[in-house]
Amino acid sequence: MKRRIRVGIIFGGKSTEHEVSLQSAKNVIAALDTKKYEPVLIGIDKAGKWHRSSGANYLLRSDNPKLIALNVRAAREVVLPTGERGIVAADSGERQGLDVVFPVLHGPLGEDGTVQGLLKLMDIPFVGPSVLGSAIGMDKDVQKRLLRDAGIPTARFITIRRSSSGFDLESGKRSNLSPLTFAEAKRQLGLPMFVKPANAGSSVGVSKVKKESAFKPALEEAFKYDSKVLIEEAIAGREIECAVLGNENPIASVAGEVKPTHEFYSYDAKYIDENGATVEIPAKLPKGIATRVQETSIAAFKTLECEGMSRVDCFVTKDGRVLVNEINTIPGFTKISMYPKLWAASGISYSELITRLIELALERHEREEKLRTNF
Repeated sequence: MKRRIRVGIIFGGKSTEHEVSLQSAKNVIAALDTKKYEPVLIGIDKAGKWHRSSGANYLLRSDNPKLIALNVRAAREVVLPTGERGIVAADSGERQGLDVVFPVLHGPLGEDGTVQGLLKLMDIPFVGPSVLGSAIGMDKDVQKRLLRDAGIPTARFITIRRSSSGFDLESGKRSNLSPLTFAEAKRQLGLPMFVKPANAGSSVGVSKVKKESAFKPALEEAFKYDSKVLIEEAIAGREIECAVLGNENPIASVAGEVKPTHEFYSYDAKYIDENGATVEIPAKLPKGIATRVQETSIAAFKTLECEGMSRVDCFVTKDGRVLVNEINTIPGFTKISMYPKLWAASGISYSELITRLIELALERHEREEKLRTNF
């Protein structure tokens, strides 16, 4: 009897999106075709320790998105040796081989190329973009520069760093450098404007600024999560999302529209409040514009060196322009997440989607193994 493919599913992580990752992993694990795949559950706690979980008790309070937690007491701590395709129990040295890994990690130290680099060193195939695509996808500043240079429309933005922001968050003292003033930001971008960490996801640390008194607090909030902050013009348009799937020849799903009931599509609206937004799939768009959203999404996917999967978030303005807001290289897989919903509406079920993603990971690894690494 042929052995099932052993799939390491990594979730949790040292990220503000730890709980979202747990929700996503729960659904991925439930949708995995266990006739073909043997799941190996690997949870990373908030301190960064890796644990091999087993059975149905790998999560605590799994039905409550606010209180969901990794059950470390029901797990064994593991270490990950480079050069070996597997994990090792820290207490016994017992080795567990892995054929492929599905990282269900959101945010820094998981979605940003760090884990992807580790897996490449271990020669383990993995789902989603590789190191470069993951790093670009996480850094909104670099991402927007590449989109702009490729001629793909995106919102105007200003990038500032903590060292030149005009104040030191730790000491509270003003620096001697000339900071970006509210007046200058308003002149370049207009009002309202968004202030967000350059390297964070799920709207963590994001503020919508409508007046001067909110500008500095917004910067302070964003700088809690990253040393580089993006200030971005607000686009008056519909929020349209499109899922992309594939390696060298990616395909796009139907487009879907997100209609937030909150001030904007915040963290709570995405993952906590089931009534935080209404979703329309497919989006009611003229055929030509819907096609342009799909074409733009694929173009952004390729420009940003993505493979496997990504969700591309766009704006469609009243005059029919399509602008890319950002790309998400490990999109949410929670029960209210757009990526699996968009593919379901495009004819690919949740379980089939997971299978395709694993197959794409194995396909890419096989392709890369044929490349020469020496003379």
